[in-house]
Amino acid sequence: MTEIDDETYLLDVREDDEWVAGHAPGAHHLPMMELPARLAEVPTDRDVAVICRSGGRSAQVVGYLLNNGWEQVRNADGGMRQWEAVGRPVVGGDGQPGRVI
Repeated sequence: MTEIDDETYLLDVREDDEWVAGHAPGAHHLPMMELPARLAEVPTDRDVAVICRSGGRSAQVVGYLLNNGWEQVRNADGGMRQWEAVGRPVVGGDGQPGRVI
């Protein structure tokens, strides 16, 4: 899994139901289809790691951001499935332990 530290802006581009079921603590939710209208929410002055369920959508978002001027952006390899598989925490929308769907 890509190294993600406390300084990294973790951008979760999954749909609302996926986010509510389980996401990384501290992640920022911005569904992929809303990205063009909400680009200003993605920082340009720090490292951004984009994550989805398995890496496909996040790879598309990384390409989109790179084409729109972002330089410090990368894909979180393996997505939330990998995040969960290596034992990293997953929380649900209610703050309780979550699961990746």
